[in-house]
Amino acid sequence: MTRLILATRNTKKVAELRAILADAALPHDLVGADAYPEVPDVRETGVTFAENALLKARSLARATGHPAIADDSGLCVDVLGGAPGIFSARWAGAHGDDRANLNLLLAQLSDIDEPHRAAHFACAAALALPDGTEHVVEGRLEGTLRHAPSGTGGFGYDPILQPAGETRTCAELTPDEKNSISHRGKAFRALVPVLRELLG
Repeated sequence: MTRLILATRNTKKVAELRAILADAALPHDLVGADAYPEVPDVRETGVTFAENALLKARSLARATGHPAIADDSGLCVDVLGGAPGIFSARWAGAHGDDRANLNLLLAQLSDIDEPHRAAHFACAAALALPDGTEHVVEGRLEGTLRHAPSGTGGFGYDPILQPAGETRTCAELTPDEKNSISHRGKAFRALVPVLRELLG
């Protein structure tokens, strides 16, 4: 069984991606970067989701000798010109402070009415092999932003993005419902045929 390393130490993200890839019945052992504590985290110095995803996957593949998958994703708000974008996880300053990021964004949009609250989640997923082979795919989830958080599922900005055609936020969807429409789900499902072709 080929070991696939997911370039994240976010246990929720590892679980989400395990579920997505399990649906594809791929014969791979998927582990998070926590399985390699000696490998340092990569600085995300790219200016696009694709560049950052490739930086992380490439670094982990080189360091471990195993194929690595990484994603970079975030929330892009139309009225903010696509921000927070690649800065989504550190919008309020500290990396990964979901509550602070969410509160700051809601404050910035407090006087923006519904017709102008369009936003989308974007995800770039990258596969890097130790031999230098690389592949990147992307996925999007269109929606609108609520004025207040709703729901306890998911993470990040899930409690305020209401997907197009839905009455619930991403945080109110079941994990299966979310995975079926999410930006990350779309991107990682697009990687499945590539994994099959390159890894068997």
